[in-house]
Parts: sequence; structure tokens; C-alpha cells
Amino acid sequence: MYCSVAQAQSAGCTGTDPEVTAWIEAAAERITAYTRQQFEPLSMVVVGDVTPGGLVLLPRRVRSVSSVTPVTDGADDAPSLPSSAYRVTSSDVLGQVDAVHLAWGGYDDLVVGAESWNGGWAGLLDGWGAEQVEVGGEFGYASVPPVVVQATALLAAHLQAQAAPSDADATQDPALDADDEGNNVRIEDADDAPTTPVAASASTGSTQIDALLASYLTAGVSLLGGV
Repeated sequence: MYCSVAQAQSAGCTGTDPEVTAWIEAAAERITAYTRQQFEPLSMVVVGDVTPGGLVLLPRRVRSVSSVTPVTDGADDAPSLPSSAYRVTSSDVLGQVDAVHLAWGGYDDLVVGAESWNGGWAGLLDGWGAEQVEVGGEFGYASVPPVVVQATALLAAHLQAQAAPSDADATQDPALDADDEGNNVRIEDADDAPTTPVAASASTGSTQIDALLASYLTAGVSLLGGV
């Protein structure tokens, strides 16, 4: 988890350990969607566009890569590339980016279609017409950064508070009526309430948490697997 039960409780989240854990998991899901980062190591498959130079930028911090498979429009699936066909860089190393660098200038005479006389790896990928590759491996941070720990604890408490409005909130909200025992007896039709469309990952739901996580925002490509 991105934070411990005790840390979430210190931030104001209440309930049994399983209940607090559920709020932590909900907060972590929001944070992952907002930042497009994975803050714990996780095995997954991601997809990236292949640039003319053979660079494939990846949407998560790379820990290791186990497979690189071209995405083709043909009836036959392209096989995974051998490790000699690419190199991997990770933002875990200062100055590097999370990417797979396809060895377009290289070749392997033992791989059909990638022989030196067939144009090497560039000729093989061009022959497949692959503009994207699927990359399988382990992605994410080795350990959760302290700021993310704090943000998760605060967001868990925030989400819990949003889900359980106080009696004062219920009294002030014209959409709700409550009897003497505090039970809601009327809910305004949702069609009568004004709505404002919000992008799915535009915010965690808290401007305070958004500010804490600003340095971790990243623009990635679509995920094929994992979270």
C-alpha cells in the first residue's frame, strides 16, 4: 500500500483496519490515475509509439523489461524481440528517461528478417509495419516517496469524509431532507441538479493533494495491462 493504516488514521481516517485499508486503496487508485505513475513495483504490460529513430517512451518508471513485442495489423502476431534488439533506460537513473531504444542500426543474422542483408532490425520492423510495441516487465518505484505517502494518507481521510457528510451538511444541502433521527427521507432528482463534467484524471478530488503530487505528474501512453 502507498501508506500504512496508522498513517491514514493519523491523517484523520477512522474505522477498523480493513475499513481504513479500503480507503487507502481507493486513495492509491486515485493517485495512480492522476499522476499516471505506479509507486510500488508491479508487473504489467504497456504500449508505446515507435519514433522514426526507434525510441519508445514508456508511461511508467522502468525497473526491468522481459519482453518487447511489435504491434502489427497483420493476421500473424509478431514474435517478441530478443534482448539484443533493444536497450532499456530508466528514470531511476538521474538524467535518463523511461524508454526502450530499439537497435535500428543493428542486425542479427540468426533472426529471420533481421539479417544484415535484409536491413537488420529496422528492416524487420518496417516489414511488420509496426508503429507501436508492447513492453512487458516490472514498473514502478522501488519504494513509495514520502510525499506520496503523505498524500495517500490525507486523501484516504478526505475520501472518507466526502462519503459521510455531517448532519450540518445534510441540513444545509437542499437536495436532502432528514427526519428527527437523521435519516434521509428525500433526495432531489439528479436531473434537476446542475452538473459540471470533469475529466477522469483531471484531479484527485482535492486541490491540496493535487499540489502535493504536482512533481509526479507524467503524460504517458495507453496501458494494455496492469493499472
